[in-house]
Amino acid sequence: MKSNIHHNTKWIQNGITISGGNGNGSALNQLSSPCGVYVDDDDQIIYVADNLNHRIVGLKYGETDGQVMAGGNGQGNKINQLNSPTDVIVDKERNNLIICDRGNRQVVQWPVRDGTSGQIIISNIDCHGLAMDNNGCIYVSDRKKDEVRRWKLGDINGTLVAGGNGNGYNLNQLNYPTYIFVDENRSIYVSDRNNHRVMKWMEGAKEGLVVAGDQSEGNNLIQLASPEGVIVDHLGTVYVADYNNHRIMRWSEGAKEGSIVVGGNGKGQQPNQLNYPVGLSFDRQGNLYVADWNNHRIQRFDIDGS
Repeated sequence: MKSNIHHNTKWIQNGITISGGNGNGSALNQLSSPCGVYVDDDDQIIYVADNLNHRIVGLKYGETDGQVMAGGNGQGNKINQLNSPTDVIVDKERNNLIICDRGNRQVVQWPVRDGTSGQIIISNIDCHGLAMDNNGCIYVSDRKKDEVRRWKLGDINGTLVAGGNGNGYNLNQLNYPTYIFVDENRSIYVSDRNNHRVMKWMEGAKEGLVVAGDQSEGNNLIQLASPEGVIVDHLGTVYVADYNNHRIMRWSEGAKEGSIVVGGNGKGQQPNQLNYPVGLSFDRQGNLYVADWNNHRIQRFDIDGS
């Protein structure tokens, strides 16, 4: 997967709007502050946590109008509603969408096809980001408890896997964790938003390693400013949505400074600009998808084959 990505891979700097980009709204060709984005290559559908429309939208490859896959019945806590969802992933084995229903402080699942209502699988959690490992366990960041927990099907309390030692900047602490990524070795990468860094917690570790950023907010190549979405390729390179710097950064494994992948041309709505980027995802070819939050669009940046 993502084998087209190498250490020197570049992406075309002008993004292609594949969803939204028609102003802030609730029509099927519009989004309202999109957050998480998940690319399902198998079914060729892109899922978007359409935050302020309180819905999950699915977009088939090549189409411009999305389809409501979950929620979309107004803001609320009924079984057919969502409240400001921030992330979505797909449980392929059970054919469910797993959704961080942030405003309702719960994680819910909806059938991928013909789902009219959801089911609560984790309650009373200040969730923000989601991930799933190769055993089908769900990982959830809790922005108020400053921790990440792993949940097996039927778990009541989950297992602490990162943070959980109070709010702080020590290596065993987090400060408002947002999006997360789990690799094939079940190492957890956490966007540690208010510490302006990305942390890597290996399975069973009591503290994490800083793999991007340096704890101070800024815009030089060793810094981040309120990081959000995070993904990792097969080489161990970390990609992060540098929210307040309106750019996507990457850090090679062990690197002391990052490089700009796309964006970094000031806040704006041009094809080579971003406006508070949040969610990140790759497709199988290595093309990069960005939830461009304040432009109310999803941008795809294709690999530069030249």
